[in-house]
Amino acid sequence: MTGLPFAELHAFADGDAPHTGNPAAVVLLETPLDDLMLAGIARSNNLSETAYLLPVGGERDLWSLRWFTPGHEVELCGHATLASAVWLFEERRVQGDTARFDTLSGRLEVSRAGDGLFVMDFPAVAWQPAGPAPGIAEAMGAGVPLEAHDLSRIHGNRYMMLVYESEAVIAGLKPDLRALEESGINVLATARGQSADFVSRFFCPAAGISEDPVTGSAHCTLAPYWAGKLGKTRMTARQIGPRPGALEVEARENGRVALYGTARPFIQGQIRL
Repeated sequence: MTGLPFAELHAFADGDAPHTGNPAAVVLLETPLDDLMLAGIARSNNLSETAYLLPVGGERDLWSLRWFTPGHEVELCGHATLASAVWLFEERRVQGDTARFDTLSGRLEVSRAGDGLFVMDFPAVAWQPAGPAPGIAEAMGAGVPLEAHDLSRIHGNRYMMLVYESEAVIAGLKPDLRALEESGINVLATARGQSADFVSRFFCPAAGISEDPVTGSAHCTLAPYWAGKLGKTRMTARQIGPRPGALEVEARENGRVALYGTARPFIQGQIRL
């Protein structure tokens, strides 16, 4: 029976509050596993993301990184990347100050940023103005949004960003998750914030997750969007669902986004196959 090193970390925790942030599983592989096994482990973990790390031979501090939800593999995941890097640093598996990852979204880096923080360098995710898809505004249950934007289609799912008038509206959202799942559309809801520069929630039942607590990849759209609205490049952000979280973001001129935060270790052990 094979044992794989495993850890669960909570990324982008909300200050010192316990049981906040987005849980992610990190699994260290010595050799590749087939995709059916990777998907099965992710289903058994039943967390929003399971990250699989495999060292790249002959390269210092370089790792192959893949992310799986309980439903399928995804092309970009911020919180599980942060969790992977923090775990590697804590286990002293990174010799320098930067962990590098080869992923479906290209080369990603996570570096120490001082005061216990880490910074991730991610690609910005573009958006296009669009009317809300039929039934989506009704499914969200908060009236007509101020703006609606289409994001990239990933693994057959469509993503939309809906902009609302206030943090209170975002906090009070109680969408019809079944209607969203049947539509095949995942919804990123956002507004100017009172507790931060901007706030958001991310509902993604079409990807197998009712609501993702703190979504790093969503901030790859939110950061440049709100930078344009607020006239500033570095901002505070909070995701304010039932399991809140916080981070800082920076929209960079080179089409990249920096995400600042940390991840708290919660469980560590072995997965037995």
